[in-house]
Order: sequence, then C-alpha cells, then structure tokens
Amino acid sequence: MIPKKRGNPNWGKPMMNTLPPVLEFERVAREFKLSPDQYQHSTRLREWASVHRKSNYIPEVLLKAWGFEIESSL
Repeated sequence: MIPKKRGNPNWGKPMMNTLPPVLEFERVAREFKLSPDQYQHSTRLREWASVHRKSNYIPEVLLKAWGFEIESSL
C-alpha cells in the first residue's frame, strides 16, 4: 500500500498566471470606453458612481471633483 501524500504539492513554488482582480470601477470605465483622462468629464461614469459609490471603490480624486461627500472610515 502506498501512503497518501499530504500537504500542498505547490508550496514554495511561485504562482503562475495570476492577475490582480479587476475593480468594478475599472470594468465599467472600460465598458464605457473611457481612458483615465476622460473619467472626470464622463456623465455616464458620474451617474454610475453616484449610485454605486457606497458599494464599490471609486477613486477619491474623482469623488472630490464631482462634488460627492467623502465618508471617512476611521
């Protein structure tokens, strides 16, 4: 009988093909075909941000530029 191997066989090996997660804000900006310099002037993105700002990350710089109140989490 062969004993069952235990543990993670990939322990200590570098992770391959791992991409950082895409933020919902970035996904929506791509969907709207916006470049970063167009974010502040986009009405569609501003409307999306006003609805989703409490549940999704939106850059603080844009929130300030659009006049949204920024809530401190501290």
